Amino acid sequence: MGTLVGHVAPGFAFLALGLWHLFSHIKLHAQQPSSYTSSPWFPASKSRYLELFLIMLGSSISVSMELFIGPERHQPFDSDGTIPSNHLHNFEHSSISMTFFVYAAFAILLDRFGPKAQYGLTQFLGALAFGQQLFLFHLHSADHMGVEGQYHLLLQIIIVVSLATTLMGIGLPKSFMVSFVRSASIMFQGVWFIVMGYALWTPSLISKGCFLNLEEGHLVVRCHDKEALHRAKSLVNIQFSWLLIAITIFVMLFYLILVEFLRRESRVLDIDEGRRSRRGLG
Repeated sequence: MGTLVGHVAPGFAFLALGLWHLFSHIKLHAQQPSSYTSSPWFPASKSRYLELFLIMLGSSISVSMELFIGPERHQPFDSDGTIPSNHLHNFEHSSISMTFFVYAAFAILLDRFGPKAQYGLTQFLGALAFGQQLFLFHLHSADHMGVEGQYHLLLQIIIVVSLATTLMGIGLPKSFMVSFVRSASIMFQGVWFIVMGYALWTPSLISKGCFLNLEEGHLVVRCHDKEALHRAKSLVNIQFSWLLIAITIFVMLFYLILVEFLRRESRVLDIDEGRRSRRGLG
């Protein structure tokens, strides 16, 4: 993170994961409304653990990008073995990715061994990953008092929703709404990461009266005066509000369209089965 690619790449990962969970939960609930039980992850048709493998792959790439890739990161430690101050945020970001890697790895192991507490433990690991994410973004070593800080503050609100609904899912495995909100919040995280990436590291998108300044090896948005800073933060709040409205509209339409499609598909299958049975009797 700390760059456009560093925010946009994980943003697309969270967006894809949130959409996949949203689709899977709606489909599962539509097909089994009376016996619906939430799932922390969903097997793909060709590979059972594809989702978890992709999380592990993405986390590994993220750690590599934070600590080793790039001219200023090929040596994350100083000559005396300590962490330099300009690399602290890289270690913080990589710690988040490591936690998601641990979640995915143990989710596979729990599925293979199949203990009674499998669902609860997997949800717990997911909550732990979101808790780690919230902890490190809240106590970030980078200077987040300005415009970047406002983006990260609002990001923490979304993470709180993901964390809370994941914890609620442990005790409410049959609640579709808990799973629905969690999936939407993961998707919202992805969208917000992408917006952050472009808004904070694209000069033409920087708020009026603010500019990009190189500090400790990475670019930071600074403003000329308090009035420009206040305006920039207010614009961030408006962006968040508009995105919240847009995502709400999207997830509701997605739900209605998908449920109707599955309902029609079920009717077609019922008609086909009825015709086959009549032919068999004839």
